[in-house]
Amino acid sequence: MSERALDVYLGANAAARIADEGWRADAFRLLLGASGGPKWLILGALDRLLFGDFLAGQRQQPLQVVGSSVGSWRHACLAQADPVAAIDRFEDIYVNWAYSDRPGEDEISGASDAMLRHILQEGGAERLVTHPWLQSYIVTARGRGLVSAQGKVALGAGMATAALANGINRQLMAQLFQRVVFSSRGAPALPFDDFATAQVELTERSVTAALHASGSIPFLLAGERDIAGAPNGHYWDGGIIDYHFAPEQLAGDGLVLYPHFRGDLTTGWFDKFLPWRRHQRPRLADLVLLCPSDAFIASLPHGKIPDRTDFTRMAPGERLAYWRTCIDRSRELADDFAARLQASDPLQNTRCLD
Repeated sequence: MSERALDVYLGANAAARIADEGWRADAFRLLLGASGGPKWLILGALDRLLFGDFLAGQRQQPLQVVGSSVGSWRHACLAQADPVAAIDRFEDIYVNWAYSDRPGEDEISGASDAMLRHILQEGGAERLVTHPWLQSYIVTARGRGLVSAQGKVALGAGMATAALANGINRQLMAQLFQRVVFSSRGAPALPFDDFATAQVELTERSVTAALHASGSIPFLLAGERDIAGAPNGHYWDGGIIDYHFAPEQLAGDGLVLYPHFRGDLTTGWFDKFLPWRRHQRPRLADLVLLCPSDAFIASLPHGKIPDRTDFTRMAPGERLAYWRTCIDRSRELADDFAARLQASDPLQNTRCLD
């Protein structure tokens, strides 16, 4: 077990290239962002470093950013004129939003919409669509059949069917969900090959709807219906299909940077309930995976990072105090990575994925 705050896992190609060239922003072709709700708070300080001084401050080549749910929201911050200020806005409104004691879909969806508008502010959607070097991809799941119906009974039956189908074979979920990727202007198609995937070019008008859909967990949020310019239907959280992604699908020419909550991946949301599909070590030679170490997580209050169960397990004051402590501690991850960028040996204290 590492006693450092941050674990850095490298695929073979990534290790060879970083050993030869050091930590160069232009070596990275793709940035991944997972679903995970409040888990993102533990990456806040690291995001500020990556989105500010490292990626945005040194960028010359195009960078593809692929995210589902809160991952796509984090990437929307990177697309803003001042990415660090956008992360500040996101963190502030996300942590301090006051919900009622028993919020329903309409209340949570309204809060989600308000948060997005606060993050993007005036002109933010246009910047995401037309960014000069950032190619944004917002991943959603378009419901088919019962999971596109409006009504909790039908939706419940559809989600139960999806869980059963996924347990038999992940590919069977394609009968109930289609991956729809909303991309910024001129962004090339992604090489997804496991589901029928539609790629739709974003407009300023559709940015907020796509981001809201990407984070819309069924039964908690209302989702989005018939997004402008996209196939008709009901759009849900992209994490249903791509919870942590399968990075090997996105292999290409260049390194893949993945700031994540843990050192292993669970591809789809329904896979969380299948022990044989949970917590898989990624196998991509070009991958750089950054995550909190086990020792760091064990040292946090409650021995864990923030998650969605905190809303029901803790009183609001307790949850806020815990979240703010984790946010303060997240600086240790950023400080650890900053030290690695300056180290004489760029592979010092890294781990091999292969």
